Amino acid sequence: MAIRRNLVLTIASIALAASAALAQAPAATPSFDVASIRQNTTSTDGHNHIYNDHSESHFRTVNVSLKDLVQYAYSLPKSQILGGAPWFDTTMFDIDAKSDATVDAQLKALPDVEASQQKKLMLQVLLADRFQLKTHQETRELPEFNLVLAKGGPKFKPSDANGTTISVNTGGGIQRIHVQGSDNTIELLDRELAQQVGRVVVDKTGIDARYDLTLRWTPDDRPAPMLNGAPDPNAPPDIFTAIQEQLGLKLEPGKGPVPVLVIDYVAMPSEN
Repeated sequence: MAIRRNLVLTIASIALAASAALAQAPAATPSFDVASIRQNTTSTDGHNHIYNDHSESHFRTVNVSLKDLVQYAYSLPKSQILGGAPWFDTTMFDIDAKSDATVDAQLKALPDVEASQQKKLMLQVLLADRFQLKTHQETRELPEFNLVLAKGGPKFKPSDANGTTISVNTGGGIQRIHVQGSDNTIELLDRELAQQVGRVVVDKTGIDARYDLTLRWTPDDRPAPMLNGAPDPNAPPDIFTAIQEQLGLKLEPGKGPVPVLVIDYVAMPSEN
């Protein structure tokens, strides 16, 4: 599975999620047996990829910065990762890491959510070992967005689908988020929106049931979608307008206590 770079939580759940994500990996956490880490100096398309199937130990990246890796390993948006060396977000790496069949079997036996978290803990161990990554957690007063109901109320319906779906993809210059399931679908939406807007998104909608939500927008930092050589008149709007028009919700700026991961020390990776 490829996850592009342009890929947090409600305040009610952020304490539990942050403490789990930011805690040091327990001693029993499996580790990668072999890991090749090399600087990427050849990519010219600007694309960044993380290839990861949480049901197996293999983990691979192409043209990904250490800050992206930390973001992925600790399930935090970049706005909540502070500090780091000058090259932290600019030097790109290719990683190919794997464990033995025993770890593969352990991961396959776990529920999807647990297996995904286990792989992220393994990545935390790898970053600490090869990049000498040292971190600590703080809570700071930072800008955030409050997700509230827009005039007219929500424009989505309850879903009785089993399981949970979270997908983020880009095509034709258009970004798309689809979330479905969980006992609180809006919380899933908060997490994905936070990754896109770069701030914590606090749920103030009062909605806490299971829904099926799809959001489509045109990112500000990309060329406008084209149709027959001209800008597509039917292209979706920017993300803030799309949230209001398509979901009946609205992002309002605010400020509040935000858990952050502070980088105390990091070094270029050790030799392979």
